[in-house]
Amino acid sequence: MARRLRPVGLDFIRTAPLRLVFARVVAAPPEAVFHALAEDVEGWSEWFWAVTSARRSDSGREVRLRGGTRFQETVLVADSPEVYAYRVDVTNAPGARALVEEWRLTPDGTGTRVQWTFAADGSAPFRFALRLARVGMGRAFRDAVTALDRRLASAAA
Repeated sequence: MARRLRPVGLDFIRTAPLRLVFARVVAAPPEAVFHALAEDVEGWSEWFWAVTSARRSDSGREVRLRGGTRFQETVLVADSPEVYAYRVDVTNAPGARALVEEWRLTPDGTGTRVQWTFAADGSAPFRFALRLARVGMGRAFRDAVTALDRRLASAAA
């Protein structure tokens, strides 16, 4: 059953009760990574294994994950090649109260340091489950960013 979450802002990235932060350097330049994140929404399922579909909506995005989790999101920041962030407004994930994800892109030599912050609030079982899922989420992030980098390299060739 889908539930509406608390409408938090970008400051939630710093104040959330639970923050999972992952980072990886890729060869692609920040502008190309930003384009893939913020503008090629439908392409997410091509490089992020957990995403089965993503599409733009009136407020931002609608995303479906493997296993059936669904999100309706509002994009909070998408106006620079440094930060892309969105808030989950509606989800069927049990126990979630507030979620914001931020993708921060920093030039690193000729490539980009990609940092993904997953900021969340929810019931105690929800927070506990996320802590247990940290390793798997880190692996999913690493695999996704590596696949994105390969995709961007082949598009540029």
